[in-house]
Amino acid sequence: MNEKTHTLKDTGLKVTGPRQTILELFQTASQRHMSAEDIYKILLSDKVNIGLATVYRVLTQFEQAGILSRSNFENGKAVFELNEGKHHDHIVCMDCGRVEEFFDAEIEARQKKIAKAQGYEIEDHSLSLYARCIKTACPHKNKN
Repeated sequence: MNEKTHTLKDTGLKVTGPRQTILELFQTASQRHMSAEDIYKILLSDKVNIGLATVYRVLTQFEQAGILSRSNFENGKAVFELNEGKHHDHIVCMDCGRVEEFFDAEIEARQKKIAKAQGYEIEDHSLSLYARCIKTACPHKNKN
């Protein structure tokens, strides 16, 4: 039994062609954060016959099953990534929309300290930084 089938079965989801194909896309794609439209475009370019409505339905099912995590950034587009159980934050490029992950222990500690000083204990959080790329040789510039 391969890993993707095992993952689907463990979540209680029936193993179907579209679910296997979309899960495999997330497991093998170089792009970690993808919208439904991104996935649909990849499927079209690979000549895979899965409709956009099915892509949306599968993404919702995967999110509910805990396979994927959804992030809604200020550009209004929801993106999904494999839920690997490790917390991280995001930097979103204001020019091309690329999303990069980062983890910083100092930021995490500071947030806990601020919450405690205000009389709270953090259960969960998300931090998204919106920035413009200043890399002179950015491979993602003008790809939008």
